[in-house]
Amino acid sequence: MKELSLNILDIAENSIKAKATLTEIVIDETENTLTITVKDDGCGMSHEMLVAVTDPFCTTRTTRSVGLGIPLFKMSAEQTGGYFSIESVPDEGNKQFHGTTVIGHYNKDHIDFTPLGDIVSTIITLIQGHPDTDFLYMHKYLGKQVRLDTRDLRSVLGDIPLDSYDIIKWIESELNNQYFDLY
Repeated sequence: MKELSLNILDIAENSIKAKATLTEIVIDETENTLTITVKDDGCGMSHEMLVAVTDPFCTTRTTRSVGLGIPLFKMSAEQTGGYFSIESVPDEGNKQFHGTTVIGHYNKDHIDFTPLGDIVSTIITLIQGHPDTDFLYMHKYLGKQVRLDTRDLRSVLGDIPLDSYDIIKWIESELNNQYFDLY
């Protein structure tokens, strides 16, 4: 993918398909590294699926026989000399603690580092496309952070849907303002 924000979108969509009620997206950035963590409280994966999920020919989709999201995320991290990890606890027998955590760690000074890209549009797309799912988004950089938690928005907005035009435009503006102060 041309930008990491598209990988994040793909992995977060996997969380939603796994019936997650909360998906956490955390970007921890230094001058030389970028670590992306996507964690959900979805149904999790069996051990067999977890072992196979980095294989591009492993997918749960019925429309095609390949699944490239996680394999591309893994490859993009490892080609910078970084690392990839994935952990998952299935909800069967683990009703209280289940879900999946995907981590990609990147070395930003490597020639093969893919830029983060338009992360604000990714977050807006997730909220607008899944207004009943909660998202916690944080991007930390050198002691500063961008933060958005849809649970906080819901507590203020009450019955106003998150995907209403005015709310989406406000969220976009708020994230852009926070990013202006981050760098």
